[in-house]
Amino acid sequence: MKERQAIKDRFKNKVAIVTGGSSGIGRAIMEELCREGACVAFSGISDIGHATAKDLSSAGHDVLFCKGDMADETFCKNIVKQTLAKWSKINYLVNNAFSFTAKGLDATTEDWLRVFTVGPIGYARMVQNVLDPMKQQGGGAIVNMSSISAFVAQVNRWTYNAAKGAVNTMTKCMALDLAKYDIRVNSVSPGWIWTREVCKAAESAGGGRPKWDPVWGEYHMFGRCGEPVECAGPTLFLLSDDASFITGTDLPIDAGYQSMGPEGLGKTTAFAGSE
Repeated sequence: MKERQAIKDRFKNKVAIVTGGSSGIGRAIMEELCREGACVAFSGISDIGHATAKDLSSAGHDVLFCKGDMADETFCKNIVKQTLAKWSKINYLVNNAFSFTAKGLDATTEDWLRVFTVGPIGYARMVQNVLDPMKQQGGGAIVNMSSISAFVAQVNRWTYNAAKGAVNTMTKCMALDLAKYDIRVNSVSPGWIWTREVCKAAESAGGGRPKWDPVWGEYHMFGRCGEPVECAGPTLFLLSDDASFITGTDLPIDAGYQSMGPEGLGKTTAFAGSE
């Protein structure tokens, strides 16, 4: 994989919020925003975020870590308040934090509530909270993190896939309602990316990444899983002015996953994984 080349100062003097930015795809997006000049507030549910903030601050970037759960309505308001208190404006929002609750017939009411409250509902709350600050800036851009799981059936994945599917439909509705404020809303749908969940699955399956990357890579035209940073560039594109006439759409980041044949019909056993 080639190293991504940052576009110098594309987001200079701009302020972004990235939920779930402590690790994985969220951290990659946040780091790339910083490299291109943005000030970034990010959330996380663990203390890992403090180390992430320290790393970026040490590199000269202006960041703010807000620890909390996106299922908490009060926290969704507070991260916006803290961002405004520090920088007085908000230009971009990346709704990335999500609950990887993958259940099927065994799903409880609590499982359903958890995945939807963190995901689609949390996304909606954040958009509601950043609306006025973005209007004051004359517009803005929002990217919602969806998944290939929004489009396909996967074993024992009712909860996660239904919630990601809701994100796609909600994104279109948000885009329609916010267009009059010059606020664009799009989503991205990663394929199998080497995030914490996929790494855990590889470890539990035995053999780790060296064994499973080429196996799960069969579901992608490049024969490998993706890296978090490969989700960052497309996300930054949708946030940038280069995408000024793009709204209400989904951008797959899946190396052709959705264009290939169904899982489970090749030489390997299908594994229900995604971003």
